[in-house]
Amino acid sequence: MFGLGAGELLLIFVIAILFLGPKKIPELAKGLGQAVREFQKARDEMMNEINKTPPAASQTTAEVSKKADVEVTAVKVESATDTPESPKQS
Repeated sequence: MFGLGAGELLLIFVIAILFLGPKKIPELAKGLGQAVREFQKARDEMMNEINKTPPAASQTTAEVSKKADVEVTAVKVESATDTPESPKQS
């Protein structure tokens, strides 16, 4: 955790208790937890907005994909029906 060992974290906690008092630390931890939750909520909402695709664009993509599949199938059918001419035997 940030390159700090257990001893350093314990020392920081003891100093925080001396400066802030034992009653103030839980209030600060609660405020910090709420701030982190709000940040995560905002981040998730932003990612949802970024990943959301407009309906018109998704329909267009589906139509284009379907047309491409039909064209590929048509080319495969044409190439399968084309038979190479065999050499004429005399």
